[in-house]
Amino acid sequence: MDRRQLIKAGLAWPLAFADGAAAKDPIYIADMHYHLLFLGPNSASTRPLAGNMAGGQATLVAWSLVGDLPWLAATPRGFKQAGVPGAQDTVNWLQQEMQRVKAHIAEQKLKIATTPEHVDAALRGEPHVVLAVEGASFADDGIAQLQAAYDMGIRHIQLVHYIRNAIGDVQTERPRVGGLTDLGKRVVEECNRSGILVDLAHATSDAVAQALAISKVGMVWSHSSVTRTRRPQWTMPVTQSRQLALEDAQAIAAKGGVIGLWALRSDVGATPEAYADRVSELADWLGEDHAAFGTDMNGLVAPALTGFADLRRVVEHMQRRGIDETRIRKLAIENYARVLRQAMEARQA
Repeated sequence: MDRRQLIKAGLAWPLAFADGAAAKDPIYIADMHYHLLFLGPNSASTRPLAGNMAGGQATLVAWSLVGDLPWLAATPRGFKQAGVPGAQDTVNWLQQEMQRVKAHIAEQKLKIATTPEHVDAALRGEPHVVLAVEGASFADDGIAQLQAAYDMGIRHIQLVHYIRNAIGDVQTERPRVGGLTDLGKRVVEECNRSGILVDLAHATSDAVAQALAISKVGMVWSHSSVTRTRRPQWTMPVTQSRQLALEDAQAIAAKGGVIGLWALRSDVGATPEAYADRVSELADWLGEDHAAFGTDMNGLVAPALTGFADLRRVVEHMQRRGIDETRIRKLAIENYARVLRQAMEARQA
């Protein structure tokens, strides 16, 4: 891609902000949970990542590879397990798909965030992608697979998703192990040791409590929403069972963690402005250091946000409301950057 193409794609962001305060100190954007598939609408071929990120000045995006996708089926009650992976199947899927992910990132001339210095560069406006995996079923084949994931460049791992694995219970199925298994607890410890951020999304309340008791660094709940009125149960509709109880969110925050708000229209509202108000409310509940964007874009049937330009509208709405700029920066990028950086820095040689 030559300079003319870069400018056309919107990658020469400083040129667009040559005048005014934005040129001096723009507010960049992070997303703790973003999907980009290679088939279907909004695929990597039809909506490549660099232009999408540039459209919203997103500089720190966790591209979450769905680690159990081949064994899922869509049902009226949401995604359900439709098959059982054999030995090495989840490992092979991770390896193959991660090669495709990295090839697209290279093609887009983007950088992968693997070190604290890369996170710092993203905070300064240099676009970086965080390699993430949703569902650590690949670790069922042995704890050594975490080192293999680290070697691939993965720095953000969600313990569970929709299929049953050997790590722990998921929100949308009847609990069977009482939270985390012994392997699940070892996975949390090994992620700490390796410098990988632990993501608790989709895990049950018991699993969250056990992970919090183990982890030496803050963790994230990358996507969904927080409820103050119910205790989510697996028997509820998926939009309710997938929520996080306020007391669990507060416990994650108390350990230095961050909660991401998804962009599910039926939950947060139909517009970027409604999303902005909900994430501001989340910051009121948990403290402004503990809320962030975790959109789940391309993973939702009816989203309020469809691209990073919509997240730019979220920031602009906060600015129009007169929300303090320090608070906006924390919600937009700094909270995720902080907890990701801390996880990386905790790596033990």
